[in-house]
Amino acid sequence: MKIAYFAWVRERIGKESETVEPPAEVATVADLVRWLKTRGEEYAYAFENEGVVRAAIDRRHVKPQTSIANAREIAFFPPMTGG
Repeated sequence: MKIAYFAWVRERIGKESETVEPPAEVATVADLVRWLKTRGEEYAYAFENEGVVRAAIDRRHVKPQTSIANAREIAFFPPMTGG
């Protein structure tokens, strides 16, 4: 699956996007975040406060407990302010 990173999440990880194959036990967005954090310091830093980073699956905002099955793209980004 493709993972895209935006704003300071991208800056902390050091890449705009990547294609990954998480293990079978990674079933939700929260599981994916926990797995990504094990991939290196930059990921641990980007997701150090899991409650702050938001996610979207195929361009639709989702909650951490949302299943990632059949996701084509998962995007992570910081909270946004309206205006």
